[in-house]
Amino acid sequence: MLPSLWTGFTFIVASSTAALIYGAITAFGFLYVLLGVPIIAATYATYRVFFERVNEKTREADTLSRLHLSTVEALATAIDAKDQTTHCHVRRVQIYAAGMGKVFGLSASEIEALRAGALLHDVGKLAVPDHILNKPGRLTTAEFERMKVHTVVGAQILERVNFPYPVVPIVRHHHEQWNGLGYPDGLKGEEIPITARIISVVDCFDSVREDRPYRRGMTREEAIALLLRGAETHFDPKVVQLFLKNLSRFEEEIAELGLEDGLTDEECDSSLTIEADIHQTKERPSSVLAYDQIKDAHREVYALYEIARTFSSSLDIEDTVSIVVNKAGHVVPFDTCVVYLFDELKAYATAAHVAGKNAEVLRDRCIAPGEGVTGFALANRRAINRIDPKLDFDGVALDPECEYRSMASLPLMKDERLLGALSVYSMELVEYTDDHMRLLETVTRLASDALFNAMHHAEAESNALTDPLTGLPNARCMYLRFEQEAARARRSNRPFQVIMLDLDEFKQVNDTFGHRIGDKMLREIARILQAQLREYDFLARYAGDEFVAIVQDLVGDQVEELRERIEMAVSKFSLRVRAEHSARVGISAGSATYGIDGETLDQLLIAADQAMYSAKSAHKTERRARLEAKVNSVLDLDTDKLTSTAIN
Repeated sequence: MLPSLWTGFTFIVASSTAALIYGAITAFGFLYVLLGVPIIAATYATYRVFFERVNEKTREADTLSRLHLSTVEALATAIDAKDQTTHCHVRRVQIYAAGMGKVFGLSASEIEALRAGALLHDVGKLAVPDHILNKPGRLTTAEFERMKVHTVVGAQILERVNFPYPVVPIVRHHHEQWNGLGYPDGLKGEEIPITARIISVVDCFDSVREDRPYRRGMTREEAIALLLRGAETHFDPKVVQLFLKNLSRFEEEIAELGLEDGLTDEECDSSLTIEADIHQTKERPSSVLAYDQIKDAHREVYALYEIARTFSSSLDIEDTVSIVVNKAGHVVPFDTCVVYLFDELKAYATAAHVAGKNAEVLRDRCIAPGEGVTGFALANRRAINRIDPKLDFDGVALDPECEYRSMASLPLMKDERLLGALSVYSMELVEYTDDHMRLLETVTRLASDALFNAMHHAEAESNALTDPLTGLPNARCMYLRFEQEAARARRSNRPFQVIMLDLDEFKQVNDTFGHRIGDKMLREIARILQAQLREYDFLARYAGDEFVAIVQDLVGDQVEELRERIEMAVSKFSLRVRAEHSARVGISAGSATYGIDGETLDQLLIAADQAMYSAKSAHKTERRARLEAKVNSVLDLDTDKLTSTAIN
């Protein structure tokens, strides 16, 4: 305004001066006029200095205005990166909002407020924790209350900026609802500023169409239907009506600027670079790089939070290694990923889970420490990368079309215990970078804790179901196995047998040689019994010197043949105690059939126990008969010869 007034004033002064000079020349002559030249020159110099100062002030005002806008955009960028949105979202909302301001005939000041409000309406989300902001699924009541503070906090932040246009009401009230059920002040209908009503509609329409970590983006038609359903409840119906009426025109403007919905961050950044007229350099602008870094940082935090949350929910080893592979793919790219589990007794690691290319070839592969790249990571217990992947596949017939360019292998450790290794292979990456390795180290650290817990749980579960002396399943495990066999029998209508086995004369072994030899005898008998059964048969130590077998598909004489074979194998065994002494036991067996002798384990155990005691009684009778026969054979001497000899 000031330069325009000064220019008009200059024209008036210049014309007046020209008229005076002409009058002076006419009245006094040219010589007299020359005496006034210094005055005119001084006047011109003063005018020039003043005009330059005015231009300088104008340039400063323009610079401050651009700096102000850049600051606003930079702040909006930080907010969007925290909320996992894209550059394009806020720019589209800006176009929608400014266009709607013109449709409603708002003042230039209000339209500028809409432009700034489109960028800054969520500035208060800087006060909302990331785990709430990007939470998958529905927020709890407490979390939603925390989310609601972003409107008040945002208004408080921007009150300090002293905008020359009304931005603060937009930020404070863009979550008010037409029916008065919104927040923070519960304004209703036209009590809500028109600018806030506009932002509420256009921001909702665009944000629901973007994919977020916690939901799928809607289609254009779904978003329109959402606005129509919300008219007269959430949204001003007139704003919804006019927005949808002008939507095609707004979308044409967005398309011309290259800000369409569905663009990747890189494509959107490219559009903004061109729009800002900074395409003369091939390097991405620093604002875009900063945006990427902020967004990547928040994406990383969210991904690691999800990984930790998922790991904590599993105590199964197979599930845990599957999660390790799945979650590793969320933080680093790979074409093949393998989790190896290390067996301390066998001293080698086995591929427990493989994902990606060559999965069939690598499944169940065994690697010893020091063998290949993964073996080197196991042996040295440190991460390895920037090495030729071919070194890890010596003697492995990989798919010839799969040529890996890079790999990384990291040990899975819990304190000083080696649990296994995680190896990833890529056909695209030249190498796994330091950032990749940092993320993988975080994943393996979380995975190691989860694996250790799963292994500890498996060991505890195994101990709860295993007899510590013989290593056989215990009575608790026997009841679980019986339920499985009973369910199978009911489905297939095929019976199975429960065989009770009890050692004969075991008490004499304990009494004669002590309990240490008795324990050793029990372990050896368990081994003998296991050898007489098939792989899919079940054998448990029931109590003391009693064992129970659950066997399938034996009919008729087959059960009796198995019983005789077991008794024969045990009777032939002798445990050498000292050079001149050996310990021996016998065994008695009795069987019961499911569906015939009972349908519960207790019923079958009683029936089998009765049959076993019948066999034990028969064995005692046989042993007594053999003993009597042996004694009689010793006492049956030739008395005639003895008498004759004595007489002679």
